[in-house]
Amino acid sequence: MWYVYILRSAKDNNLYVGMTNDLKRRVEGHDSGKAYATRLRSPFSVIYYEAHSNKYDAAQREQFLKTGWGKGWIKRTLSHYFRSKS
Repeated sequence: MWYVYILRSAKDNNLYVGMTNDLKRRVEGHDSGKAYATRLRSPFSVIYYEAHSNKYDAAQREQFLKTGWGKGWIKRTLSHYFRSKS
């Protein structure tokens, strides 16, 4: 199983979109500073994830979520989450 996930940094409230086949290990890596892209922004909380049975479908979804349209989709889909965190 492959996971596309969205993390929110408690330090700067910015989002990070990623993909992995071991979600728990990957989130622990982000929190411990082992992931280069997020090492200065921990701790993180998982605010969304979805599972895919195919690695290439997950990669395609990850790339979409990193686009402007994907970021808009995140804001619309998680609108209640963002309203409660403001």
